[in-house]
Amino acid sequence: MQWSDRVGRRLKLRDLHILLTVARSGSMGKAATELAISQPSISKAIADAEHAVGLRLLDRGPRGIEPTIYGRALLKCGTAVFDELRQGVKELEFLTDPASGELRLGCTETMAAGFVSAVADRVSRTHPRVAFHLTPGDSVTLVNRELRQRTIDFAIGPVFRLKLEQDLNAEILFDDQFVVMAGAESKWVRRRKFKLSDLILEPWILPPFDSVPGAVIAQTFHTAGLDLPRTQMISFSLPLHYHLLATGRFLTLLPLSMLRFGKHLPLKLLPADIPTIPYPTAIITLKNRTLSPLAQLFIAGAREFAKPLKTSL
Repeated sequence: MQWSDRVGRRLKLRDLHILLTVARSGSMGKAATELAISQPSISKAIADAEHAVGLRLLDRGPRGIEPTIYGRALLKCGTAVFDELRQGVKELEFLTDPASGELRLGCTETMAAGFVSAVADRVSRTHPRVAFHLTPGDSVTLVNRELRQRTIDFAIGPVFRLKLEQDLNAEILFDDQFVVMAGAESKWVRRRKFKLSDLILEPWILPPFDSVPGAVIAQTFHTAGLDLPRTQMISFSLPLHYHLLATGRFLTLLPLSMLRFGKHLPLKLLPADIPTIPYPTAIITLKNRTLSPLAQLFIAGAREFAKPLKTSL
C-alpha cells in the first residue's frame, strides 16, 4: 500500500469523520441523521474510504454495523487525528484571544469539591471567558474511558491501585489522606481528642468498600486493628454526605484536601487518632498527546496549588 498514491491522496477527512460516526452509532441511518446528510452519501463515503485503503472497514452484525479489525485500527488513528486537529484549533483560538478558550477535564467528586475547584477559580479569574467542561467519575473510568476516548484533555484523581498502562503519564501532585469528618452539630466536634475505636459504633456514611476510596478506608480501620464500622449509608454522593452529616448523627472519612480548599463546605475535621494511608493524587495524561495552551496553563496552576500540600498534608 503506497501512502502517496492510495491513502494520502484519496482518504479524505470528511470520509474518516463519517466512518467514525457510523462506527459510534452502529447504524448508517443514525449517522445520517446525526450528520444531517443523506444515507447514500454515508454509503459512498464508507465505500470511498474502503477503496482508499484497499480493505473492508465495516461489517453488518447482529448488533448493527461494527468495524472490522482493519476498521478498528483506522478508527483508533482517526480518533487521534481529529483530537490533534481539535487541539490545534483550540491553540489558534487561544493565541488570538488568550483570555478565552475551552477546557475539558475529569476528576473525582472529592477533587471537584476542593482542589480542582480552587484551581479553576484561579484560572477563571485571569481568563474570564474560559469555559470548563468537567466530567466527574472515579479514576478508573476517567482513564480507561474518557481519557482514552479523548473526551477529556486530562484527569486529576487518586492513582491508588490504578493500573497505569505504557500509554499514560501520571504526575503525582501530592499525597492526600483520609480523615474523620462530621457536621457542625455532631457531639464529637466538641471533643478534643479521641481514638478511632471510640467512633466505631456511630452511624457512618462511606463509599462502597470495593471501590478505590473504600479500599483505603477499609485499610485504615484494619491498620488500626478494628473491624469495619456500622455503615448505615453507602454512597459516593457528596450532597448526601453533607445532608446526613448536618443531622449531627453521621460520621464519614473524606480526603483532607477537601477541607484545605473547601473552606465553605459544611464539614468539620475531627481530631481522631487514625492511621495515615498514603493516597497519591496525580494529573493523568495520554503520552504523545498534544495539550492545548489552556490545558497546560491549568496544569501549571495545579502544580502551584499542590506545592504546600506536599509537606502539610
